[in-house]
Amino acid sequence: MRTKLEIETLFGDRSGLDGAKSFYLVGVGGAGMSGIARLLLAKGCRVKGSDSTPTALTEELSRLGVDVHIGHSGEGIEEGDAVVFSDAIDLKFSPEYARAQELGVHVYRRSQALGWLLQGLKVIAVTGTHGKTTTTGMVAAGLRAAGMDPTIVVGAEVPELGSAVVVGKHPWAVVEACEAYDSFHDLDPDVVVLTNLELDHVDFHGDYQSLLASVMRFVRRIPFKGALIHSTQRGAAEAAALLGRNQKAYDETTFGQLAPGLVLNTPGAHNLSNAAAALLACIEAGADPALAAAGIAKFQGAERRLQEICTDTLAGREDEPAVTVVDDYAHHPTEIAASIAALRERYSGRRLVVVFQPHLYSRTKDQYDAFASALSAADLVVMTDIYPAREEPLPGVSSLRIVEALTCPFAYIPSRHLLPREVRQLAEPGDVVVGMGAGNISEFVPAFVNEMARGRVQRVAVIAGGDSPEREVSLHSGRAVLAALQRLGYDAYLLDIADLLLGKGDLSQLTGDKRPDLCFLAVHGVRSEDGALQGLLECAHVPYTGSGVLANALAMDKEMTKQILARENIPVAKGVLLREGDDLPLWPAPLVVKPNAQGSTVGLTFVKHDAELRAAVEKAFVYGDEVLVEEFLEGPEITVPCLGDRALAPIEIVAGSGEYDFATKYTPGEATKHCPARISEEDTRKAQEYAAKAVRALGCNGVTRTDMIVTPRGPVVLEVNTLPGMTGTSLVAISAQNAGMTFDDLVEWMVRDATRQKA
Repeated sequence: MRTKLEIETLFGDRSGLDGAKSFYLVGVGGAGMSGIARLLLAKGCRVKGSDSTPTALTEELSRLGVDVHIGHSGEGIEEGDAVVFSDAIDLKFSPEYARAQELGVHVYRRSQALGWLLQGLKVIAVTGTHGKTTTTGMVAAGLRAAGMDPTIVVGAEVPELGSAVVVGKHPWAVVEACEAYDSFHDLDPDVVVLTNLELDHVDFHGDYQSLLASVMRFVRRIPFKGALIHSTQRGAAEAAALLGRNQKAYDETTFGQLAPGLVLNTPGAHNLSNAAAALLACIEAGADPALAAAGIAKFQGAERRLQEICTDTLAGREDEPAVTVVDDYAHHPTEIAASIAALRERYSGRRLVVVFQPHLYSRTKDQYDAFASALSAADLVVMTDIYPAREEPLPGVSSLRIVEALTCPFAYIPSRHLLPREVRQLAEPGDVVVGMGAGNISEFVPAFVNEMARGRVQRVAVIAGGDSPEREVSLHSGRAVLAALQRLGYDAYLLDIADLLLGKGDLSQLTGDKRPDLCFLAVHGVRSEDGALQGLLECAHVPYTGSGVLANALAMDKEMTKQILARENIPVAKGVLLREGDDLPLWPAPLVVKPNAQGSTVGLTFVKHDAELRAAVEKAFVYGDEVLVEEFLEGPEITVPCLGDRALAPIEIVAGSGEYDFATKYTPGEATKHCPARISEEDTRKAQEYAAKAVRALGCNGVTRTDMIVTPRGPVVLEVNTLPGMTGTSLVAISAQNAGMTFDDLVEWMVRDATRQKA
């Protein structure tokens, strides 16, 4: 995008291209620049170029003989090259511009190269604030239908032409001439079509009078024998009056008068106006009116101009009416109103969902009400944030202000990356869903089409590993869950979260089309059970099994958990929280010392003698900056698994050594488990009641496990585990089996629960 100063001072005169045989195109993969490449190849020139990323267009250009460099470096530019820049390239940061300066070669705008290439042809230039692309395509269709073979340069791909640029053999050319950044001044028109004129591109023109002056400078280039074909819209009529010669006016009724009985393929009153302009231009070029009119009527439209992409059913709702998906470039209030009216005409009676991205802060500023008024003609508007292009944010300018002025139902989704999945949730059978705007909203439609095919949970990533002391245990859980999911028919795969984050540093498997329908969390300990991992997945908007961020954070903080449970009148173990530098409590042994935020047995020590306390505390501080010293409770150790807030049978754990620590917990044969626990019916009832109340108090979901000691006065809660072990012989699996659930049943329940909770 260019400033007036850049245009005046940084680019060579177009005449400097005379005799040039070798060209280097910067931004060669863009629609406009790739067209220049095609025209240069047809002229027999050597063509090189660069772009930031490989695309289908760059690959096609390579096949045609263009030497394409991926990445902007300046390599490949040689003395004698004419270096041509897309207006999207910022010269201040361009290695190609720096290289050209170093070599002393001249640089040119795309529009200058286009004007130079069209020398010798009679040019129909289509300009105006709205409708340029469609009208240019219609002129091309009309001329071709009349047996003429014009050179065609359109601002977007035209499916029936097979390209945005066609090299013809006829002396006429039809070109889209953009008023933005004064690029049309590099053309030499014989006929100008002025579709309409109202203030736009205020970042460059500033105000309407400056825009009008620029347009007048262009139309005054029309030779005496040429013509200005203009609409009766106020701005275009004003320009025509100022020109005062060689002009023909039209409106939306003109096509029907010139070609009675013909019906356009492209809907909307605005396209009747475009068709009239196109037909008058074809007649001016000498085309047979009847043949040209027939070609215009058959015109199928340009890419992203009310372009119907597909009609398909939503996955899981195949017996209901299909959803039609449309892509549209409308980005100005006038265009939006015209597009919505055309869509109403084409899809009468159907719910219209418009997914809109404002384009440019400068265009949005001061037009909130106009945007809202135009968009409110839809049944539902889904708004995302402004596409800035080259602009820096303007204070107070926000798409939210459009949303606040809407008079129809709406949803505001600030991140465009979330649009496909969020609109998938909002879409109903029979809807017409339209992606609308001039920015990267163009990526929404193909992504939404893919999203429509995603039905029930099928693709499940089992998250295992991590970087806590329970990493190895987590890998066992992950493999067991993976096997169960695959037996159940899921497309399941294992992701080691530590390797993903700390090794590859690649989160692509959690985003876009690669993302799973669900993450099954088979991880334990810090950065897994404390809400950190859940927070990452929340940011990625990927659903997961188990509790949310807050519940995990609270449950991992053992002291905080006890405070919350005590307020619910749930008995908890007495203890004291220590931080670095605190004095040791003057409590007599036996005691239990453990990190305040770790897995249930990590860093745990049973202190039998007072002299052992300091060493036990120092050991626990290795695992965190808070240590919990608790009373040692006498009685059977039990744990109560819960599915949601449904408590299963308590499990009694009998350690062979008498101490249920990390080694005992995870070494086969070191502990005996009894399910149901060998405790009284009253203690069983209380234990289940406490477990259910505890998970509700903490806000937990999914599978949890609440550890307790059954003292002579009844069960006392030690802690709540939000991501308990998940192997076929884990405590939760044993209790589930007692309730008649196989391990596979348990895994299936967790998937369905997560799907229900995160829906």
